[in-house]
Amino acid sequence: MASFKHQKALQDAPSMDLSEILTKLQLENKEASDSTSPQPCIPVSKALSQIQHLFQAATSPKAQESILKDIRSFLSAADVHWLFSPCCQNAGLNVGDIWKEFVNSLIQHTTLPKCELDSGELPESSYQLIPDRAKNVTEVLLILLSKAAAEKHLNPCNNTVVPETSPASTLLPAVFIFAATHLQEYPWTTASSRSAANKLMNLLMETAYCKNVHELLCGRQDGGTTGIFGAVLELQRPELKKETWKLNQATKHVFLWSLLQVPRPWLCVHLEHVFPASLIISDDYRTENKVLGVRCLHHIIMNVPAADLRQYNRAQVLYHALFNHLYTSDADLIQVVLPCMLDLLHVLENPSQRAGDPRKPNQYDEVLRLILMHMEMEHKIKLRRVYARSLPPFIERLGILIARHLKRLERVIVGFLEVCDAPEEEARLYVLKSLESTIRHAWPRIAPRLHVLVKSLVRLLYDLSTECSSTPQTVKDELLEHVTRCLLLLSELCAQDLQAVLGDIHSSCSDARVSQCLEKVLQSMRCLQ
Repeated sequence: MASFKHQKALQDAPSMDLSEILTKLQLENKEASDSTSPQPCIPVSKALSQIQHLFQAATSPKAQESILKDIRSFLSAADVHWLFSPCCQNAGLNVGDIWKEFVNSLIQHTTLPKCELDSGELPESSYQLIPDRAKNVTEVLLILLSKAAAEKHLNPCNNTVVPETSPASTLLPAVFIFAATHLQEYPWTTASSRSAANKLMNLLMETAYCKNVHELLCGRQDGGTTGIFGAVLELQRPELKKETWKLNQATKHVFLWSLLQVPRPWLCVHLEHVFPASLIISDDYRTENKVLGVRCLHHIIMNVPAADLRQYNRAQVLYHALFNHLYTSDADLIQVVLPCMLDLLHVLENPSQRAGDPRKPNQYDEVLRLILMHMEMEHKIKLRRVYARSLPPFIERLGILIARHLKRLERVIVGFLEVCDAPEEEARLYVLKSLESTIRHAWPRIAPRLHVLVKSLVRLLYDLSTECSSTPQTVKDELLEHVTRCLLLLSELCAQDLQAVLGDIHSSCSDARVSQCLEKVLQSMRCLQ
């Protein structure tokens, strides 16, 4: 009968102050109790249950905001010992689970609208109510975590470690996901909501006695705390399935942000959870999602031991997934795929073989062959720059084996040096670096191509002295420096052939800097003679 009266009081007084409601509940409990027994106070489990019911019963944003304000007042005034009292455990309830259910009901209030579209994105107008809701809930969570931290400090035996069964430890994973959702600039955040989320994340670290997010997720190195990354992944697992990951636009961003905070050796433990989710995101048809997925995969490749990546054929699965992305014409995707592929090949292929051992073509050759083919035909400046930037690392990895690709590489170098991409001249700079590396590694095969390469370099010198007026002088000087290096390397192979050609150009050159470059090369050849 008393329970019915309590429920009716909540239903009949939706606008009543929460403190008044709790006072009424305590008085009714007192009246129903035996006069000879001590006065019982209302259990925190009962108070939270009825507050939660009141919050869920409110339908209008104004009523919800008012109740959240009352909840903040209630938490601020409540006694710490009573809030986290273990008395409910006598009834088979865990105080941590009770608070977790209560916090989840508050966080549910800020859940992003579900997206049923195949694109996985909604217009920004769909999120206009989310920032204010998130800020209000964050203010409640800040007070709650402060109380939880105060409860730990009152216990002298537990001032450096968060027990896994404590309310604070139970709340950390869910609150972390909530804070990470609103921490960065997205359509569902504003400057004020991001600021509040940042305060909440800092308080989470303080509550767990961690210096940074890495320690919060992975645990302290001294073993004082256990990381929450596994619990965070467990909470996200239902949302990271192939059928569900697009329903909430924040899911992929929170997953990526959390993953990037976990380096080796901690990431290896969670490989079975993060690997499938990253593949799913990278396999989407939208470029933005592919980029996010490849960034996740690259972090996994860099922070998981090669032996674990090779196990169960994971590395080969990664290779085929990334190789398919190489056929795209989107510069943003190619920009993240090529470095990722280069690091994956280091896992797949054995280290450089000893001199005299047979050198069979491998997956480095397969990837570089495709890259050079695309570079030879590519006309978009942005893509040319991305490809040119990736070329020197591939040549360095292949070493002498780059000789297999000299025919096509020569055409790529000549073609890229002919096209001005001012003002940065990034494509030309990286192709010149590629030529330097090629000469150093494959010098026995360079002599037959000497005239073609010298002709291309001389033409570039002429272009620098007459054209590309929009190119800054500092960039021109850098180009001249790399051209000089290439010519010096070539002069060591065929000094006599170069001297006649460069001497004629030097005598007719009117640009002081170009003339200085040629004079440096000619002086070097005279010393060799």
